[in-house]
Amino acid sequence: MSPRSMGVFVTGTDTEIGKTFVSTALAAAVRSRGMKVGVMKPVASGARRTSEGLRNDDALALMAAAGETDYDATNPYCFEPPISPHLAAAEAGVSIDVQRLATLAQTRATKYDLLVVEGAGGWRAPLGPNRSMADLARAIGLPVVLVVGLRLGCLNHAVLSAESIRLSGLVLAGWVGNRIDPHMARWQDNVATLESLLGAPPLAMFPFGAEEGERLDLGLQLFDRIVDDFGKAPSSRK
Repeated sequence: MSPRSMGVFVTGTDTEIGKTFVSTALAAAVRSRGMKVGVMKPVASGARRTSEGLRNDDALALMAAAGETDYDATNPYCFEPPISPHLAAAEAGVSIDVQRLATLAQTRATKYDLLVVEGAGGWRAPLGPNRSMADLARAIGLPVVLVVGLRLGCLNHAVLSAESIRLSGLVLAGWVGNRIDPHMARWQDNVATLESLLGAPPLAMFPFGAEEGERLDLGLQLFDRIVDDFGKAPSSRK
């Protein structure tokens, strides 16, 4: 990445654990400060047919949060069936070009104060033969934010994901807790265990059913802590 570029790759401990929930909060927060934020969902499966082509709800949510209008730039690979991306790509006769996506992301990052790239599924979700979401993140080269969906089993998933991210050579910028199960027993104790196992407190903790104002505040908190890791806040680009 260019020294002037700033961005994060948002991954998760599993699918359906709140990556989009966190990514849109972050994008909206950056935008609320009058800064330019870019978003990408490089690969998405689970889309509906529209008059303009296939559209994925997560990608559309990211675009709405960032004020983006170019769907193809946001979501270059979009597949209709809600299945693993590598299966959807194979079914469509498409080979996901990791290097092409990395080049697109790196180019887009230079245009914004912050680029938020959201992965699909978990860290090692396959994209094709011998390719996974981890390979895409490594090719892009951004620091990684790990979203931990707080539910039974999250400790194991979080530790394994964090270990794999660090072994990839990328910077683990930190982790975000997201309370996807409001009935999780002793969730505070689990958060304390995660802090110990992952070596740091969460960058932010999203409660179940957080309303817009609370999400914006948490997005701002998340952004400020990410900026601290970069050393200084970027100046707005005109």
